[in-house]
Amino acid sequence: MPIETIVPRRLYRQVAEQLRQLFDSGEFAVGDRLPPERELAERMGISRPTVREALIALEVEGRVRIRVGSGIYVTEPSRLPANPTTDEGPFELLRAREFVEGAVAEEAALLATAADIAAMDDILVQMEGKAHPNHATLTLDRAFHTAVASTLGNAVLVRVIGDLFDQRMNPYFERLSSYFEDPTTWNAAQEEHRLVRDAIAARDPKAAKRAMQDHLRKSQDRFSVSFREMSAVAPAEERKAVSGHAH
Repeated sequence: MPIETIVPRRLYRQVAEQLRQLFDSGEFAVGDRLPPERELAERMGISRPTVREALIALEVEGRVRIRVGSGIYVTEPSRLPANPTTDEGPFELLRAREFVEGAVAEEAALLATAADIAAMDDILVQMEGKAHPNHATLTLDRAFHTAVASTLGNAVLVRVIGDLFDQRMNPYFERLSSYFEDPTTWNAAQEEHRLVRDAIAARDPKAAKRAMQDHLRKSQDRFSVSFREMSAVAPAEERKAVSGHAH
């Protein structure tokens, strides 16, 4: 028997695997409603964001259906094999961005030129009045964050910030966004972007770092509202049918 490389798995994937095993063993049958996120987190001794990531992964795979305002239900397994596109979960990604981009914004406040501020202003103007989420708003969101990085004059940092943002372009993050991002969250994000811009323009490094970290921390908070605490308005695809995949 050949020796195989041991690959560590993210905690949310371990949670998803445990739930799959419970489904397969009949502990939860097709159509059953799972315990609330809070209860699952308490019983497993993990955080609610980790449970959230696991449930989103299972929905993308077709093992559960999340009904906003009602709960999470076990569905008939898809005949297609699961094909995960990333190992990092959405919350892990946002925490990494909070750390890295906070430091970038802090330095940007010392180096930004008038042209850099004008570039940010142009992006902020384009953001106004856009429906969200869609490709156009995500492109503008990315452009703002890379514009902040570009003030440092380091192409590697610009690429790193762009790559970090692009990691949200996966089925798990898209599914999470379909539940928790809407015009209200987009307006909030725009205001947070303006605070970052204003702190950089004021050449206040501490305020710039704080504003960027607050923005990305609030992004995590927006993804952390309980499904049962949300409005009963589900994504468009959920309103059309209870079964099937969103992405």
